[in-house]
Amino acid sequence: MPAKKYPVIRKKPVQKRQPSRRKTVKKNNSSYKYILVGFIIITLVFSPLYYGKVLKSFVSTGRWVKDLFIFDEYPHYEKFGVRIPRKYYVHGIDVSSYQQKINWAKVDSMDDYGVKVSFVFIKATEGVTLVDSYFQRNWRESKNSGVIRGAYHYFKPKKSGLWQAKFFLQTVKTEAGDLPPVIDIEETGGLDKLHLQLNLQEYLNEIEKHTKVKPIIYTGYKFFVDNLKGKFDDYPIWIAHYYQPKLKLEETDWRFWQHADNATVDGIKGKVDMNVFNGDEEDLSALLVQKNH
Repeated sequence: MPAKKYPVIRKKPVQKRQPSRRKTVKKNNSSYKYILVGFIIITLVFSPLYYGKVLKSFVSTGRWVKDLFIFDEYPHYEKFGVRIPRKYYVHGIDVSSYQQKINWAKVDSMDDYGVKVSFVFIKATEGVTLVDSYFQRNWRESKNSGVIRGAYHYFKPKKSGLWQAKFFLQTVKTEAGDLPPVIDIEETGGLDKLHLQLNLQEYLNEIEKHTKVKPIIYTGYKFFVDNLKGKFDDYPIWIAHYYQPKLKLEETDWRFWQHADNATVDGIKGKVDMNVFNGDEEDLSALLVQKNH
């Protein structure tokens, strides 16, 4: 018998299995880019609000070193020997015969991380008879040195406010570029609150009538709260409140803050009161006397 022929079965070649390849997912960095761009835009928009008005002195004096790397809200300044509240860029002092003879050129040239003496309040008179023995010299020399000057009168509550004002006006001749006259009131003299305020108002009216500017009222924190707050809101207020990082006076638009009474200033013997102005240099210029009187 002829042999049966079987169909030839050809085996398909075994295909080797290719190793699976994972799809690489590209990370989307666009969100990070948007965040970065947004941060840069916000920084560019808002940074001038903090630095714009003080940029000249901020960069030229190296104050940026202290502001960027020292985050203490109440940093100590070695040359002045005191702590100075941050975020105030116009600084000053007040003097009387207690400081004796002052070298105003040295006062004007002192600089500690951009903190300079830009203004000074000088004692002129007290009551109706006393003229500070160093007033005329300080008044003349401070102006010659370039420090913005202002004169103050120490108020005696039992003396006539009108006559105290006349005494001050005959002693002090304010000029354009000076700070407004200051009344320093620290005692009641035994007067009740109403009569104290009336006598003070009499003084203020007479000064304003002759100088055409509102006088500055200086007093201590507690005295202001107890005797003056709410009654003299139209006047620039200068408050003494020492060794505090912030001056907390609700509903009071204060202009000057005497924050220390133990500072060391070049050209001055002994300790000195330190002050800050609540504003920038433009704001201070707007407060100055515009005409000679």
